[in-house]
Amino acid sequence: MPTWTQLPTIGIALFGLFFITGTAQADDASRPNLVLIVADDVGWDDLGAYGHPTIRTPVLDKLAAEGVRFDNAYLTASSCSPSRASLLTGRYPHNTDAEQLHWPLPAEQVTFSEKLREAGYWAGAAGKWHLGEEVKDRFDVVHESVWNVGEEPEDPPGTANWQTLLNERPKDKPFFLWLASWDAHRPFEPNVIEQPYTKEDVRIPSYYPATEHYKEDFALYYDEITRLDTAIGDVVATLKRQGVLDNTLIVFVSDNGRPYARDKCTLYDGGVKTPLIAHWPARIQPAGTSRAIVSSVDVSATLLDAAGVAIPDTIQGRSFLGLLEEPADHFRDYAVSERNWHDFEDHGRTVRTERFRYVRNTYNDLPATPSGDTVYHSTWIELQELHKRGALTEQQSRPFRTPRPAEELYDLETDPNEFNNLAADPGYADVLAEHRRLLADWTEATDDFVPTVRTPDEFNRETGERLPTRIRPRPSKKDMYGKHGAY
Repeated sequence: MPTWTQLPTIGIALFGLFFITGTAQADDASRPNLVLIVADDVGWDDLGAYGHPTIRTPVLDKLAAEGVRFDNAYLTASSCSPSRASLLTGRYPHNTDAEQLHWPLPAEQVTFSEKLREAGYWAGAAGKWHLGEEVKDRFDVVHESVWNVGEEPEDPPGTANWQTLLNERPKDKPFFLWLASWDAHRPFEPNVIEQPYTKEDVRIPSYYPATEHYKEDFALYYDEITRLDTAIGDVVATLKRQGVLDNTLIVFVSDNGRPYARDKCTLYDGGVKTPLIAHWPARIQPAGTSRAIVSSVDVSATLLDAAGVAIPDTIQGRSFLGLLEEPADHFRDYAVSERNWHDFEDHGRTVRTERFRYVRNTYNDLPATPSGDTVYHSTWIELQELHKRGALTEQQSRPFRTPRPAEELYDLETDPNEFNNLAADPGYADVLAEHRRLLADWTEATDDFVPTVRTPDEFNRETGERLPTRIRPRPSKKDMYGKHGAY
């Protein structure tokens, strides 16, 4: 290609052609690369950057220190595949038609990756997929790490092909990478890192029994988080070696809370609050911490906005790009999260404002049984035995409680563990009414509704034994839902 010093010898027409082409290339060179890293079952406060005293996450800690750490980020669901479907579409789970675990994202759904591709980005995905076959064509390449139930995973961390994407991407186009891990999903294996954690390193939340077995299991969970951090470090190192780190926006998020009975699949902070870190040296200066409420439904809009790509009307979230430069700004008044079928039937919704959490348990006749990978694990068996002996506290027994309260209200300022339900407290009647109104407004705005039929459980809630209903045909919306359900 001719240089500017050579242009006087080139005709005017060729000059015009060069100017147009050169401008397009300059635009491509200046457009940011985008990397979305999705962890599996990592609790929001189980990183050094979020104050955990013993878990080693030096890479994520550095990304947070150099970027923006979001302290009030919430997921649209505390369930793996619905949460990921929401991230990819920018829509609430019940609007994706993939709100139940393992339901594939339908082909008619619009994804932000396809909008990036239409705008000239190269898009690749690697690791855990869990979104079905119909939207794989929204990426140029998908390297899926398969993990079938009952079989040995081909790539336990789910990170083996992350470097493959970085090396095979075209070097003349901006790129978007969807990097999804299996860490820290069960089953846990020992000795997956050089310096495994010990029971002495474990800090167990008070809503779990601090037994020796629980401590041993939590230590293995910590190991997977540190293994994930190392894989992320390899990504950062490669981006730096390729000379593109400064103009790459890296966003880290978890799909739901830690894989234990009072976190994953619940509508408490332990289930739907997420670590959210944004790192972009070319744009985030100086670094900061944001206490603004943001939702995972906003991530797709933010990435499109960063790329200068129009945000389609299908996206229900909005861009929080401005918070990367002004993290102290206000963004949302509240965030809403859903609870739908995940191995066991359930239905609930929650509104999280700055100070309060309101939960509506639609199927409050059912106990809050955790996910299947928890129920068939030995920690659940131990929890059951302790419960039967009356050896658990009231809070540790919550997963067995039935009926549950139809409504729950917590003051997170004075009760961060969400132990004291204020829904029946006359002193909080106005707060309860306001949160009911917020949920009603969201319900109407998103056309949410309650199923007219219930989905069968996949496992026995007592024994963890798999039931013959495991393979569930995906019913049509007409069969599954009425026009509206009644709250």
